[in-house]
Amino acid sequence: MAENQDKNDIIEVTAKDLPLFCPRPGAPLWARHPRVFLDVLTEGKVSCPYCSATYVFTGERPTGHH
Repeated sequence: MAENQDKNDIIEVTAKDLPLFCPRPGAPLWARHPRVFLDVLTEGKVSCPYCSATYVFTGERPTGHH
């Protein structure tokens, strides 16, 4: 997350960002909170319960074991 990124912006993530957690590396100081892992694959969209950042999965879904 860029230093000036608004927490209301939608953050697009791909398979390379999994497992998804918040806050992301490089998050600004105001967005720091305990790390929480988020399940973005179930609905394709998830919000962080701490900072309300919204993540949307884009691209090809990962394949492999369930």
